[in-house]
Amino acid sequence: MITSAQCRAGRALLDWSQQQLADAARVGVVTVRQFEGGGSQPRNATLDVIQRALEEAGVIFVEENGQGPGVRLRKLL
Repeated sequence: MITSAQCRAGRALLDWSQQQLADAARVGVVTVRQFEGGGSQPRNATLDVIQRALEEAGVIFVEENGQGPGVRLRKLL
């Protein structure tokens, strides 16, 4: 599952607002805001749709590898 920091970083790479992510993931903007702010932990299904929306837009999630989890942007062809 993605972390709130990965979510914020992924949005930043895409230059998306919280509303744009919410629209792409088809969740409420309050859900995105609370998750990114650490106020709540959404259900796994909600995290999954948020992650998929970011991935479909080009974000690659990097798993914990001793240096911490991260994100990067897929290389455009």
